[in-house]
Parts: sequence; C-alpha cells; structure tokens
Amino acid sequence: MKAIDTAIPDVKIIEPTVFSDGRGFFFESFSKAKFETAIGRSADFVQDNHSRSGRGVLRGLHYQMPPHAQAKLVRVVVGEVYDVAVDIRNSSPTFGQWVGVLLSDENKRQLWIPEGFAHGFLTLSDHVEFLYKTTNYYAPESDRGIRWNDPRIAIDWSLTEHPTLSDKDQRLPSIADVQTFE
Repeated sequence: MKAIDTAIPDVKIIEPTVFSDGRGFFFESFSKAKFETAIGRSADFVQDNHSRSGRGVLRGLHYQMPPHAQAKLVRVVVGEVYDVAVDIRNSSPTFGQWVGVLLSDENKRQLWIPEGFAHGFLTLSDHVEFLYKTTNYYAPESDRGIRWNDPRIAIDWSLTEHPTLSDKDQRLPSIADVQTFE
C-alpha cells in the first residue's frame, strides 16, 4: 500500500498492492497498521457504508460538523466515479479548494478524506457500487452540505449534461452560507 499526495496535502490517494494472474486478482483492501503509517495518523473506523448508483448520479457535497465530524476512506468496487474533496477548514491555507480523483474497480484506488472536508462523487459508468469507511457514526443533527456547483468552489465535474441529484442535494447552500470548520 502506498499513499500518494494530492494538491491538498491532507487528502491522500491510497494505492494498494495488487497481485494479478490468470485467475484474477487479490489485494489487501484495508490494513489498519499499514493505512495509519501511510496517512501518518491514527484512524478508528466505526461505520462502513455502501451505495449503488447509475450513470450521471452526483452525491454531495456532504460533511458532518463536530462533535460528529467524519473522516472517510472511500473506494469503488464496481464501476467508476470522479471523487471530490473540498477543504472547509477556515484556518487552512487551502480553504475552499478541491481535489478530484478517478476511482474505479480497475485502478482499485481509495481516497482518504480527513475531517474538515466536504465530499462528493459523480458516477461515470452505468453501475457504481461505492464503499466508504467513516471515523464517526452518522448524526442527522450534524449533517451538512454544500451545493455541488457552487461558483466560489468551481469544481470541474466535466459534465456533458445535468447530473441526477437527490432532493436534499438540490437544495444545499453555497459555501458562503454554511457552517464550516475552525
């Protein structure tokens, strides 16, 4: 397993060592000791989530406020997504900046998204199964989000048509109108 830095140093691409042969492949998708060495900190995951979506679905940008803030380790087991993390830490030199990474069942990459980041993804294949580990339980009272197309953030989703959004995600506010991290 190796960690690859992104444009925002706290967000890391995690690339597993994959063993392939004529039968298929094998890789260790998670090892607490190796993962913590790769990211340089402790991470205690308490919840695993699994979503399934069709092509053109955009989920996000979501986060939870303290005391229920969540770090996430995300990956795709079927299909391909464009995965995005937005820095919402007011004191950060990268506040309001974003990184985007292609995650797929082919590249087997994962993305580490620490607390203090909003997260979202756009599905690029007909079927996507997306898994993520979180360091805190879902807490509705701490649930927040930012509009996927906020011009202040200006994420390049490379869309050719309008994505499919949940009712909740269609109503999310801009980054200027949300509570962010100190």
